[in-house]
Amino acid sequence: MPLSWWTPSHTIMLALLLLFAIAHSGLAALRPWGETKIGARGYRILFALVSLPLAVVTISYFILHRYDGALLWQLQGIPWIAPLVWVLTAISFLLLYPATFNLLEIAAIAQPQVRLYETGITRITRHPQTFGQILWCLAHSLWLGTSFMMVASAGLIAHHLFSIWHGDRRLQKRYGEAFEALKSRTSIIPFLAIAQGKQTLVWKEFLRPAYLGVAIAIGLFWFAHRWIPQATAALAEIGW
Repeated sequence: MPLSWWTPSHTIMLALLLLFAIAHSGLAALRPWGETKIGARGYRILFALVSLPLAVVTISYFILHRYDGALLWQLQGIPWIAPLVWVLTAISFLLLYPATFNLLEIAAIAQPQVRLYETGITRITRHPQTFGQILWCLAHSLWLGTSFMMVASAGLIAHHLFSIWHGDRRLQKRYGEAFEALKSRTSIIPFLAIAQGKQTLVWKEFLRPAYLGVAIAIGLFWFAHRWIPQATAALAEIGW
């Protein structure tokens, strides 16, 4: 029996996510070798030149096709759904983006470096991006309720679960015993290391410009959401 709800956009979304995952994780794995060839700044720029266009294309395609396929549930009319979605999204952004605080290094203005982190959000989980992505997918799945969103969520979460193994493997290879010691004091599952007494939250570690920047970004995203219908129409006009 054919899957009538499986539109071509479902396959294209998975393909875009797979392409991004291969490029992003592949370039991360090749970083030590690449930096010996073109330097840390040069490799950071190469990483951005590959990753950012793929991310823009993938996000744009998602915005256009987010309501494709079967409607599995419709919760948008429930009063508490919108606030819940925004709270979950805000928390997801706090997990997704301040894990790396050195913004000048991200932009390759300062010399990019690889570090071991054991402060702030890393005390809660060693892989905040993964759980931030899971929360983002949960929030948007509640809001959209489409099979397309389920497929996009499956692809995003699969990539981030892989990144747990991939990230730990790269840090272990680079730092050896130092990473093993950090690994023993932190946890993948949020708050587990705290519950086990291996970590204690230090609230002043969260008083950093990066968190303020993310809070401002959340506000800007909230404000910009009103233009999503226009963005969708513009993308449709150019053949997406």
